[in-house]
Amino acid sequence: MIRYDRSRRRFAIALAAMAGFVDAVGFLSADGYFVSFMSGNTTRLGVDLGTDVVRAVTPAFLIAGFVAGVTGGALLSIRAGRYRKPAVLTLVAALLLAGATARALGVPVAMLAALVMAMGAINNTFQRDGEVAIGLTYMTGALVKLGQGLAGWLAGRKDTGWLSWAALWGGLLSGAVLGAMAQDRMPMACLWIAGCWATAMVGVALRLPAES
Repeated sequence: MIRYDRSRRRFAIALAAMAGFVDAVGFLSADGYFVSFMSGNTTRLGVDLGTDVVRAVTPAFLIAGFVAGVTGGALLSIRAGRYRKPAVLTLVAALLLAGATARALGVPVAMLAALVMAMGAINNTFQRDGEVAIGLTYMTGALVKLGQGLAGWLAGRKDTGWLSWAALWGGLLSGAVLGAMAQDRMPMACLWIAGCWATAMVGVALRLPAES
């Protein structure tokens, strides 16, 4: 996060907010399971396997979908080269709009499949040397870096890079709040909002300076 310029940091925060929005909608639509937080789904999978094997189908399905989304997004990013960001976000937007369509048609399984694949794919947006540089759908690593940076600042270092990690976490949280409100007040519209949000991010990605 701190290795990127200000425009890309803001871009990452906007994408994290979008991920939080989608995850909140998915969480409220999937009986407490997640469409982006696979650590939580893995714990739920373990609990379900130990207590009620039938219920384990849901977290297993979501984890598999997330991995499929990451894989598809990674393959697309390899082929897209310098246009990786807009290409990946076009895929994300298409999946979110597909999820909105599935909800409108009353097919919740297809909706969740589209959402979880979108959240897997979006993590290919920021890469360095072929690996994820900024995780947009999970914040444990960001909070660890926030805590480490805060400790250094309290110890007298002048580096305030930890503020960027705090902003990234805040973006996810803010998006989750908005997603929960949208799901509660206008459930049939919230995924269309997410799809339009992702589409707008494609435009932003195209305007960013090219990366090597």
